[in-house]
Amino acid sequence: MKMTRDEQVSATREALLAAAERLFAERGVHAVGNRQISEAAGQGNNAAVSYHFGTKADLIRAIARKHAGHIEHIRERMMTDIADSADPRDWASCLVRPFAEHLDTLGSPTWYARFTAQVMADPALNAVMVEEALTAAPILRLFRDGLARSLPGLPDEIRRERVTMARHLLVQMCVERERALAEHDPTFRPTWGDTANGLIDVIVAMWRAPI
Repeated sequence: MKMTRDEQVSATREALLAAAERLFAERGVHAVGNRQISEAAGQGNNAAVSYHFGTKADLIRAIARKHAGHIEHIRERMMTDIADSADPRDWASCLVRPFAEHLDTLGSPTWYARFTAQVMADPALNAVMVEEALTAAPILRLFRDGLARSLPGLPDEIRRERVTMARHLLVQMCVERERALAEHDPTFRPTWGDTANGLIDVIVAMWRAPI
């Protein structure tokens, strides 16, 4: 059955997003141009990326948005379940499990953890990711307040620093697992759920570490 014009446009956009995410993850954001993305997506028109997405920052935003909805849906569900918990492990779970669970649902190989790490390394592009994350501001505010409640003796500036540390640890350890799975190498833990458990153990210990 022949696709409609809208279906063709949607399929082209999805192909470009998938190609860009993979190439950015494998080679780095600044090492990949629109022509390489178009070719990898099977598009003969080298202007396809610009036509569908605009700037590189817009493309990064579109990739982030493609994944963020599912991740934040999981996080919102988890935060509803823990309600007014004062256990930092619950809040560490809300940070870690949505990302790990999302990667698990994507099958293998995946590229989103490596893509995220590449973007986080660039201040300007990381700002795009932060901007996207702020669209879930009510959830972030609940997380911030819940974590503060679970770590009452930790000064605000130290808590913010340690949350940043936790985010970097989360991404980098997911990168390690994602790359190992893609290259058929041994992994530290058998499943994404087990990987999340290990991360949560370490993050809680870090949050509770003496100053």
